[in-house]
Amino acid sequence: MTSPISLTMGLREWTLLLVLSLLWGGSFFFVGVAVQDLPPLTIVALRVSLAAVGLWCVVLILGLRPPRQWQVWLAFLGMGTINNAIPFSLIVWGQTQIASGLASILNATTPLFTVVVATCLLTDERATPLKVLGVVIGFLGVVVMIGLPASSEPTPWVPQLAILCAAMSYAFGGVYGRRFKALGVHPILTAAGQVTASGLIMMPIAMSLEGTQALSTASVQSWGAILGLALFSTSLAYIIYFKLLESAGATNLLLVTLLVPGSAILLGILFLNESITATQLAGLGLIALGLSAIDGRLWSRVVAARL
Repeated sequence: MTSPISLTMGLREWTLLLVLSLLWGGSFFFVGVAVQDLPPLTIVALRVSLAAVGLWCVVLILGLRPPRQWQVWLAFLGMGTINNAIPFSLIVWGQTQIASGLASILNATTPLFTVVVATCLLTDERATPLKVLGVVIGFLGVVVMIGLPASSEPTPWVPQLAILCAAMSYAFGGVYGRRFKALGVHPILTAAGQVTASGLIMMPIAMSLEGTQALSTASVQSWGAILGLALFSTSLAYIIYFKLLESAGATNLLLVTLLVPGSAILLGILFLNESITATQLAGLGLIALGLSAIDGRLWSRVVAARL
């Protein structure tokens, strides 16, 4: 019998969520560098394939035994498709045509989709009015913090729709991934299995549609970005992702997309000598307020104190 999902996250879960947001916040930067030299599907294929190598090394070091049941590998294939192959491809392609800031705003709609999908498909993750309010406040905080890109030219709607579809795919992936806990699969094996499956999907597609010529002309910076994207923003990130999915559930886990833009700004301040503006601070404040509503404990104490 599996342990139940905790809808209220503790310090450990919040800490892991923050670390995951830092790892995924860096992915927009890595993609932004790599896309200068490499085509989108090739970036995705390299990302998941190199991540798979890294994760299987971890599996060997820890002495874990890969699952042998075909049902588990079929589930890996499904997870790799809806949680990696589809959303990664849509996001990277979208970033070739729209700003990364706008891409991260659109990606931050993932919790909104997840609340709907989880409420429809999971009996133990029904949305509460407070959680819905928190997601909406957090999303508004993302928009305030980053701002909508100003341009005299209209932003193409197809790439925006692609990233919204990626966010929806992530929502279904979070719900679909809940099955691995019931199957008794270790989170690291789940991470390794799903990126392996997505690598097997993406590598032949990328080679047939985009060829291999760009690989020989890519710069050292692009290869460094690919390695960072694969090992940190994918391998390490998915170990944390599936651990959190196992303990905190899909709705709580995908709140990370609200934190990713803030993490990207923090990384810029720490490593690129960038500064934070009052508007960004206001946006971060709204995100914090939204997350506190989703967590619920502070709000419950305030209500109890006033009664």
